[in-house]
Amino acid sequence: MPKIRIRDAAAFLSVSDDTVRRWIEAGSLPVETDASNRKVVDGRALAEFARAHANPAADPSRVERSARNRFVGLVTAVQADTVMAQVELQCGPFRVVSLMSSEAVRELGLEPGSVAVAVVKATTVIVETPGGSGSAA
Repeated sequence: MPKIRIRDAAAFLSVSDDTVRRWIEAGSLPVETDASNRKVVDGRALAEFARAHANPAADPSRVERSARNRFVGLVTAVQADTVMAQVELQCGPFRVVSLMSSEAVRELGLEPGSVAVAVVKATTVIVETPGGSGSAA
């Protein structure tokens, strides 16, 4: 099983190293010692913790869909010409970019500062891992 260093766990959770250490001290995250005598978190335990503590923004649309990948965020930029537009959203720590018609941008009232939901329904999702042995240690 992969072992994740505290600083890497903090980066994956978008918190400080100190926050991860507090969770460890509180018993919320199990910790081990690696061969170099560094504290590490089991990758599986970290994944379960991340899922349990995920705090996505509430979806204001109240629409039921089959798509499971929904990201609520703020529109940060809109670049539009007469036919097409590029809309950028900041959804938590993630930047989501969508290409759509300029007509759709106008109809939806998309402008910087407006709240929007990016819905992703993809038949292809590419997953990559860091080079080497596949662990983040």
